[in-house]
Amino acid sequence: MTTTAELRVIGMDNPHCIGIVGGVLNKLPGVVSHELRMNEKAKITYDPAVISLDKIKAAINEEGYPTVEETTVDAGKQAREKVISDLRNRFVISLIFSLPLLVYMFSFIFTLPKFLEDNMAVIQFVLATPVMFAGSIFFSRGLVALIKMRVANMDTLVALGVGAAYLYSLIVSLFIWTGHPVFGHDLYFEVAAFLITFILLGKWLEALAKGRTSEAIRKLLGLRPKTAIIIRDSKEIEIPISDVVKGDIVIVKPGQKIPVDGIVIDGDSSVDESMVTGESIPVEKKAGDKVIGATINKTGSFTFKATKVGLDTLLAQIIRVVEEAQGSKAPIQDIADLIAAYFVPSVVGLAVISFIAWMLLGQSFVFSLSIFITVLVISCPCALGLATPIAVMVGTGIGAQNGILIRSAKSLQIAEKIDTVVFDKTGTLTKGKPEVTNIVALGGSLAAEEELLMYAAIAEKKSQHPLSEAIINRAKMQKISIPDPSFFDSISGKGVEAKFKSDHILLGNRKLMSEKHIDIAPVASKLEEFEGQGKTMMIVAINGKVTGLLAVADTLKESSRPAVEMLHKLGKKVVMITGDNSRTGQAIGKLVGADKVISEVLPADKADQIKKVQNQGSVVAMVGDGINDAPALAQADLGIAIGSGTDVAIESADIVLIKDDLRDVVMAIDLSGYTMRKIKQGLFWAFIYNIIGIPVAAGLLYPFTGFLLNPIIAGTAMAFSSVSVVANALLMRRYKFKIEEVK
Repeated sequence: MTTTAELRVIGMDNPHCIGIVGGVLNKLPGVVSHELRMNEKAKITYDPAVISLDKIKAAINEEGYPTVEETTVDAGKQAREKVISDLRNRFVISLIFSLPLLVYMFSFIFTLPKFLEDNMAVIQFVLATPVMFAGSIFFSRGLVALIKMRVANMDTLVALGVGAAYLYSLIVSLFIWTGHPVFGHDLYFEVAAFLITFILLGKWLEALAKGRTSEAIRKLLGLRPKTAIIIRDSKEIEIPISDVVKGDIVIVKPGQKIPVDGIVIDGDSSVDESMVTGESIPVEKKAGDKVIGATINKTGSFTFKATKVGLDTLLAQIIRVVEEAQGSKAPIQDIADLIAAYFVPSVVGLAVISFIAWMLLGQSFVFSLSIFITVLVISCPCALGLATPIAVMVGTGIGAQNGILIRSAKSLQIAEKIDTVVFDKTGTLTKGKPEVTNIVALGGSLAAEEELLMYAAIAEKKSQHPLSEAIINRAKMQKISIPDPSFFDSISGKGVEAKFKSDHILLGNRKLMSEKHIDIAPVASKLEEFEGQGKTMMIVAINGKVTGLLAVADTLKESSRPAVEMLHKLGKKVVMITGDNSRTGQAIGKLVGADKVISEVLPADKADQIKKVQNQGSVVAMVGDGINDAPALAQADLGIAIGSGTDVAIESADIVLIKDDLRDVVMAIDLSGYTMRKIKQGLFWAFIYNIIGIPVAAGLLYPFTGFLLNPIIAGTAMAFSSVSVVANALLMRRYKFKIEEVK
């Protein structure tokens, strides 16, 4: 019997580190499988009869990666702060012992006092050795990974370069101390010490910067109240939010945050739901209404029954989606991964070749050793590994803060390539709350209209379609009694069939009437007239004869036309897909500004229509409500679901829009393009840095200019290359989506 544990592995935020941790887990007996993500999350399945979780954690810790069992940012915060504090302390210690070595580094400028000159080897050894201990993490990670796991990483390069400088200097010192200065007095203690110092500084700054990439999740977590007031045993008690269980009766007072999701059972109030919907105007709540955890109660007090707690709440779903996206890998990362896999062995080989080549060209051992060290320490595979995941973390975080949940890095990359956006009509472009606007009875009298409405309401009473609600509401408004039908059948995409007493009722579109051989000639002219106005027409036939029409209109959302206009500015083609007849569809399509309208499409056929658009060479995004449109969302290159603040877990969608604002479709595409530009910038500078830096470090310019790169400068450049890539990604936090700037 296996057990699955979720760990946060601090520092596992790039492909190299995932490779090392994965190598450790692969060699542990009892570990059945593991899933490692670049947001420091590890899901490990193991056999507790063979290995304990503590042993698994200890094995990972030995490689220099602290672990914590909890998977939330709150739990990982202390572990990350501990790592940052440790790096800071190591840097401070190394700086204190390195600074005095500047005396020897600049000894060519002035004459050293005799004591410092005579005891040069001893003094440098005493000062450099504590720095080596401060930088022991590079040796433990780099050499242990190389020896035990046969995996080389950036720490391996540092360990080899710094280790070579220190060991060479130690050997030279031993000969000096014994009175046999065979290798002269050239020491590299100060080089080794300052390399460690500057690389530790870079690591510390990098850790600080990477800690800011999860700011979006921290802000989301900060929305949660810490306690809740509930009623137990007829008493009001305040408990931690983690102790609230489903079914608890929760009391919310004015100004308090709603602790969990639920349904109001008593009282009324207005609630600020801007955290979810983006709307600044508070929403009135009364008995029977849903409330969302972390939203703010403004005026009155009310009690509600908890329906979703813990990981089931809307906020928890949002956080989980963001965390999963931040740990996923974009296809563009494959290029960097392929190069990084061969990078370290290639660099080590190049360093050895450079050393031998300069020796064969007649240069001294010290000169050749300097080249060897410089090549090793200037190389930086981490910059390649960090460019994509850091930008993805920031980009998905920005989306979450704006109500756009991007499920994966792949979705983020695809969104940039979209050239055609297909919108479902009902509930997406329109409000999904249609109203009956016209009743046309063949009899022409008021009594005939009421009878027509009654039969229509009876037929639709058991239907779940949005149009049925409009008919039922109109009948109730006119105080018409609605008996239950004796028979009911829903005919998908066409209408409904019902029986009441001895009457057979058909209510639906032209397709249904044609299929049932009903002559619609008596209402044909009116049908065309209303369809031309963009209204959805419902034909009513009783006992095989058409008796009248109901015109239903579903108004456009305020954001529909602006969203289409903005997409046009971005050069995207807009298509509307609907089950309405062609005349109605074209009228609404013209109103919204769509380039193309696909009408009379049954729900089951929407995916086929998406496929047809794709076969024309288009990269398609489908925007729908995530329920009836699930197959189409899955078929599209990018599925975008309107969550409307109630359901984040729409599995068929790649992107979920929490707010009911279609302009967020444009923002999602714009944010994708912005994130991909940052990824490409990071990869470009990482590639250029290594392409230029490594040959210069190998002494390429020396025969022509006499320039030779100092190992300390090379180490400093390497340390700050990763920092620069992270900093470039963090600049994304300044991103602001401005409608008027969309071009």
